[in-house]
Amino acid sequence: MELRHLRYFTAVVEWKGYREASRRLHIAQPAISQTVVDLEQELGLKLFKRAGRTVQLTPEGEVFYKEAVRTLEQAESAIDTARRAAKGEIGKLSIGFIGSATYTFLPELVRSYKAQFPGVELTLQELTPSEQEVAFDQGLIDVGFTRALTADRSKTLASRCLYRDPLLAVLPASRKIRTKRVRIADLADERFVLFHREGATGLYDTIVGVCNSAGFSPRVEYESNRVQTVLSLVEAEEGVSILPACVRILWSNGVRFYRLQPDDVRVALVVAWKKEEPSVVLRSFLDLVNASASRIRKKAELA
Repeated sequence: MELRHLRYFTAVVEWKGYREASRRLHIAQPAISQTVVDLEQELGLKLFKRAGRTVQLTPEGEVFYKEAVRTLEQAESAIDTARRAAKGEIGKLSIGFIGSATYTFLPELVRSYKAQFPGVELTLQELTPSEQEVAFDQGLIDVGFTRALTADRSKTLASRCLYRDPLLAVLPASRKIRTKRVRIADLADERFVLFHREGATGLYDTIVGVCNSAGFSPRVEYESNRVQTVLSLVEAEEGVSILPACVRILWSNGVRFYRLQPDDVRVALVVAWKKEEPSVVLRSFLDLVNASASRIRKKAELA
């Protein structure tokens, strides 16, 4: 049984005869008649009671007609859904992101994407760079806003840099420092509070490397899995920190941010995705990110 059988059968019912069904479908009447006969033979029952030029459904034909209409409607719905999916109009997309690094642009990006593709179901997960790596491996996210990829990760993930953040010294507000910059070497005797290495290995190693270049190894007193906790510990005078400039969005009255001297290191925020052929939904999202790249960079700089 093919959908063609159901279409011809329901047309005969709806147009109350073979002649009108033939005219409406632009199909020869003998072809429609034979198709209905084939359908009756396959079902092993009569669908019509024939009376001259008119046709009437048998009781079992009435039952079958209702189911045939429902089946055709479901088929049309399935075809429409498949076509919309092929255009990227429906589907699912899971996004991983670093909270502090994306606050300036992600809400607007999501809003713009949903306006263009309201049928796509978005899932957003705030994840550290290390957690995003695991999520990619497990197929839990399709795209991630994360830190620069390692050479090993670049074998399986593609990426594009969206902006590069300077590093800032974070000190308690109780320290009355009048300059806008802090020499890295002047932090040599301080206790440090850092975002934990397990969550962002590259960032942690970059900060330690900056200190090493200034002639000392930082004395790390605390490592936290939350940036806000790092700021709270600095505010409590439990140490100082070095963090990307994007964390200023988590502003606290109890801390102050200072540019470093020298100020020659930047940490990148990238959008990353698997190198395998992206789905239409993912491709449409990446197209929007690419189109918004200049605005994303400007927003990060203003923050």
